[in-house]
Amino acid sequence: MPKLSIIVVERDRERALRIVDGLGGAEGHEIAVISEETGLARRITELKPDIVLIDIANPSRDVLEELAFASGPMDRPVAMFVDRSDEQMTRAAIEAGVSAYVVDGLQPDRIKPILDAAIARFHMFHKMRTELAATRAALEERKIIDRAKAILMKARGIDEEAAYALLRKTAMDQGRRVADIAQQLVMAAGLLT
Repeated sequence: MPKLSIIVVERDRERALRIVDGLGGAEGHEIAVISEETGLARRITELKPDIVLIDIANPSRDVLEELAFASGPMDRPVAMFVDRSDEQMTRAAIEAGVSAYVVDGLQPDRIKPILDAAIARFHMFHKMRTELAATRAALEERKIIDRAKAILMKARGIDEEAAYALLRKTAMDQGRRVADIAQQLVMAAGLLT
């Protein structure tokens, strides 16, 4: 496992030390312990950790969402250890972006495998979010290109193939993308109507 920058969010010093021990200090991870939840988002932003481990005995939904938001679950893996939970808490944690939500408290011998799973799950979901964003962007571009083709077909009395060829030629002549030319055409047509 590569050396990681890890933030541990834990109020109780004794429990925080157990987490640090469970992370195997000999592996050389850079570990910071935050015991106060006040200013948590600012501290995490300053430290820019690779992963955040949160240990909280009995979270309320508000505390859970605040901790998950502050720890930046879309920016990095977040593993949360709780002593007990219910279905709603588990769902709220997962919806907030927590990569690993571990019920039945913290056990030092389980930290490393849970950390590995949280990192793997985070990377899997990050890849899926990236692919989804790219797919949505491509679909939006396709819609704009189709609108631009329709405008050209109506204005010039040409078929769809000729309209696309005109968009493509204009894009090549200007050294730009077809989607950018189509967007300009759609915007210009909107101003004229």
